[in-house]
Amino acid sequence: MAYSGGRDSTALLHATLVAAAEAGGVRVLALHVHHGLSVHADAWLAHGQAQCARWRRRGWPVEFVAQRVTTKPAPGDSVEAWARHARYDALRTMALARGATIVLLAHHQRDQAETLLLQALRGAGTAGLAGMPASIERDGITWQRPWLHHARAEIDAYVRRHR
Repeated sequence: MAYSGGRDSTALLHATLVAAAEAGGVRVLALHVHHGLSVHADAWLAHGQAQCARWRRRGWPVEFVAQRVTTKPAPGDSVEAWARHARYDALRTMALARGATIVLLAHHQRDQAETLLLQALRGAGTAGLAGMPASIERDGITWQRPWLHHARAEIDAYVRRHR
């Protein structure tokens, strides 16, 4: 799963690990992309490594995998669009290199609403206004957003419940 180390991806990783530990025989990859765009990027990387190490010590089947993005946006490019493209490329590369064909993303209802609003403001047609799909297969990876229909408040409650 895509793991930034932030609240949403940490909560989804935790829920995935709890389910994987109960199911047995499931291996979870925490895929972290280091864009190098923030002064905090190294700290986020270290935080993700440390969190996954703590969960591994509990016996949970998690492997932390990170990749640094080595490209930079071209002059005039949208940094946000460049980062999104680089992130999906890196996630795909890391997943396929380890035999994974499903990548979970922690997008939720608020992310979907923001996407729809931005698409509407950009004048997107019906395809752009369809929003993010809950599941889509692209280039050998099935991208799944299991929390797409969950409110942010539900994720906040999960985080509080599980500390």
